[in-house]
Amino acid sequence: MKTITELKPLEEIMQLLERHHRIHIIGCGTCATMCHTGGKAEVQAMKEKLVAAGKEVTGWMVVPTTCDAITKYALEEEAEAVTAADAILVMTCGFGVQTVAAYSDKPVYPGLDTMFIGWEESPGHFLEICIQCGQCVLGLTTGICPVTRCAKSLLCGPCGGAREGMCEQKPEHDCVWVLIYERLKKSGMLDKLTGFVPPKDYSRMKIPRQAEVALP
Repeated sequence: MKTITELKPLEEIMQLLERHHRIHIIGCGTCATMCHTGGKAEVQAMKEKLVAAGKEVTGWMVVPTTCDAITKYALEEEAEAVTAADAILVMTCGFGVQTVAAYSDKPVYPGLDTMFIGWEESPGHFLEICIQCGQCVLGLTTGICPVTRCAKSLLCGPCGGAREGMCEQKPEHDCVWVLIYERLKKSGMLDKLTGFVPPKDYSRMKIPRQAEVALP
């Protein structure tokens, strides 16, 4: 699982930081590095842009995985540089931004936009895989998710607009229901397509969501 991010426009970042002069920058060594949005090279490039814009960068670091508790210890190790800053610019997913905010009382700002959870289909090309709907249907569709990969999130087969196996709304994409059909056919399980699929309970996506796990 990877969280796919994009760099915010520099103008927006500067607006976020307009009240602050001394900035500390934090990147992530996992997802943001893979996306080339918050790795070492991108953090250093952002430092140069901020300095050119008249900001003082008190320090920077790339935390191996910004969205977990290691961030707390990274902030402690860089306490002098972090303390000297007026604000922290976090070049990670939204999870990482909130993790930094949980362990620092400094104003924390995102340098990236979080797009989706997915995988790298080919170098530099990412595909959304799961919207975490809370009611998984992958058992009915042989591991291919129509909720995420169908442009209309259809649960009961392709729409009337699919043409030659391609999506009506995004003609460059395969119709996910054709992919599901071919996979079921190959497995000898086309009868699965004849069953009734009840409407999804989208109330399970109400936010913010919480979950309790039964502990042993």
